[in-house]
Amino acid sequence: MSGFPLNTLLCFIRFIMSSHLQWMIIRNCSSFLIKRNGQTYSTEPNNLKSRNSFRFNGLVHKKTVGVQPAADGKGVVVVLKKRAGQHKPASSYVKVTINKNSRATLNSLRHIIRKNNYRRDLRMVSLTHLFFYVINKYLMILKANSVSTPRLPCVEPVPF
Repeated sequence: MSGFPLNTLLCFIRFIMSSHLQWMIIRNCSSFLIKRNGQTYSTEPNNLKSRNSFRFNGLVHKKTVGVQPAADGKGVVVVLKKRAGQHKPASSYVKVTINKNSRATLNSLRHIIRKNNYRRDLRMVSLTHLFFYVINKYLMILKANSVSTPRLPCVEPVPF
């Protein structure tokens, strides 16, 4: 053991477990699993597609991306998982609030993912997820601002 206490060595071994091994452990026995209509879904944070798959899992990867609407209804919150501090889950997430117009918001998210070397396979998925939040917000604004036109009474034409 070369002078290391046993608990220190066990803690070190625990943190070097690969993401594939973690996935094999949690894929069938996670508290986030929902089985419905012959499909298996997952509700963990940062799972952009809500699928129970290794690719979209937000728990086992070192770097993940999540997109959520902001609590105040203005803008979106991008949740990024840092590579550092994996053994402290509360501090391993960074939340960035983007409160811009739709095009600038999409460009900001694209820039964040690209410049911070996040996973390329999540880039388009996260942009699509964000796009649907932006579209839903726009449709809700349109619905709130629209005035319903009163229906005209149905009058039969008078014969000549």
